[in-house]
Amino acid sequence: MRATAWSNDRQTTLPEILAAAVDRWPDRPSFDFLGETMSYAEVDHGSNRIAHGLRALGVAKGDTVATMLDNSLDPILLLYAITKLGAIAVPINSSFRGEFLRHQLDDSGAAIVIAEGDYAERILKVADQLPALKLLVFRGDPPSASGRIERIPLDALQAESEDPIDADIGPSDIAMLIYTSGTTGPSKGCMIPHNYLCNVGRLNVHVADLDDNDVFWTPLPLFHLGGINGVLVAAPVCGARVALAPRFSLSGFWPEIERTGATVVGIIGSMIALIAGGPDCEAAQRCHGQIRLAKGAPFPEATRRIWRERFGVRECGAPGYGMTEMTMITVCKASDPSPQGTSGRRFEDYDVRIIDDRGFECPPGIPGEIVARPMRPNIMFKGYWRRPEATAAAWADLWFHTGDIGSIDADGFFTFVDRKKDYLRRGGENISSFEMETAFRQHPDIDDVAVHAVPSELGEDEVKVTAVLKSGAGLAEEDLCRWSIDRVPHFAVPRFVEFRSDLPRNPVGRVLKYQLRDEGVTASTWDRAASGIVVRRR
Repeated sequence: MRATAWSNDRQTTLPEILAAAVDRWPDRPSFDFLGETMSYAEVDHGSNRIAHGLRALGVAKGDTVATMLDNSLDPILLLYAITKLGAIAVPINSSFRGEFLRHQLDDSGAAIVIAEGDYAERILKVADQLPALKLLVFRGDPPSASGRIERIPLDALQAESEDPIDADIGPSDIAMLIYTSGTTGPSKGCMIPHNYLCNVGRLNVHVADLDDNDVFWTPLPLFHLGGINGVLVAAPVCGARVALAPRFSLSGFWPEIERTGATVVGIIGSMIALIAGGPDCEAAQRCHGQIRLAKGAPFPEATRRIWRERFGVRECGAPGYGMTEMTMITVCKASDPSPQGTSGRRFEDYDVRIIDDRGFECPPGIPGEIVARPMRPNIMFKGYWRRPEATAAAWADLWFHTGDIGSIDADGFFTFVDRKKDYLRRGGENISSFEMETAFRQHPDIDDVAVHAVPSELGEDEVKVTAVLKSGAGLAEEDLCRWSIDRVPHFAVPRFVEFRSDLPRNPVGRVLKYQLRDEGVTASTWDRAASGIVVRRR
């Protein structure tokens, strides 16, 4: 049965979403991990047992419980169990270590952390700096590191009782803390209410036209909001089956699509291009036309064409824009036509505006800061955990300020331009680092690139390109600059170019442009002003 028209006025909780799925499809295999499956009833009963085990350890409504787990069926049970108690799940990125890990565990105030045995070693290394942490629950092999923290195996959380949990939970109660990326400073915990997750899950069903005949395959981790919404909420809303992969593997992609019968895939970033450019295989040929929707971004038109023609995929992309604080504030159904390069359009969930530096709304098509406010309760975050000042600073004139630059055309279609702090201004012209990076990635010798500002003697910005070359490339900085002259506006041709072996990143892989800006013109930076290259207005 194809999904019905999306209803945006219902307020609910994660346990209620699961309970409704159990009522409709109790014995249907709902979650698949490498061939191991669970029905909705098994998820319900299993998460009840864990919830009773956590309650026996003293976990109560409002307590934070951190998890640091790889994809498997266990984090699904744990996230449901934690939220059934009215406690707050804190999924931690599995790549974190050192100060990044210490900060989020300490900031969350979690007394219990549940982690893979390998990751538990990292936690124990910073445990002396985590005064709230009392118990480490490990999955798999026990950690060998010593320390004051009590530790028990994950199996010890399994209680005998499968009885329903009687916690009093409402749509406005906090279900999770999801931390921001921390590209401009220490990451902040976004307080995510139950109905926020449920609303986005229902919206995902509507956008993707998911129904109970679909199999949704994804390798996205369950510590990211995208993975959580697709797996924990969207599938139970419509009865689709989720096939969860441990991680992305190019060689394993098509065999998994064939094994699971996937009709919708959820992928992001480089995965899209890698699959498009991957070698031919018999599994891909047998699956031609099986996938109806490849949901992800970015999907440039050339890549979209490859997916459609080579793999028989009907729809490609995920036209929408949002952030952890409020996901999908502009959106379109995957099957609806939208202009290339746009990210959805305004709809009834949010009032979205584009404003100039004075706070006035920009005319259609003119870039400015994106501000938004919800049209109903409990569909966006409830503030930054333990940071009332940061919460207040994000709001001005009753609008949430995203810190992003975008534009909205006369038909309501939204286009992302850049992060506000990454936007450059030179010679009286605005320059999008996002668009510049897209241009420089077209050079065959460029593996990765960041475009950012450095101070100008004239008081505006100078453009610097910091790039990573592909292995074996012999490109010179001056050659890259000359190549760009015919490909970017004259005022955007970089003055400075620097090649590095890697770009500074945070643990989720985002480039730390503030660090590049602070480093400025280094000793290894090439300067166009000293080369004699003249760039004229064209």
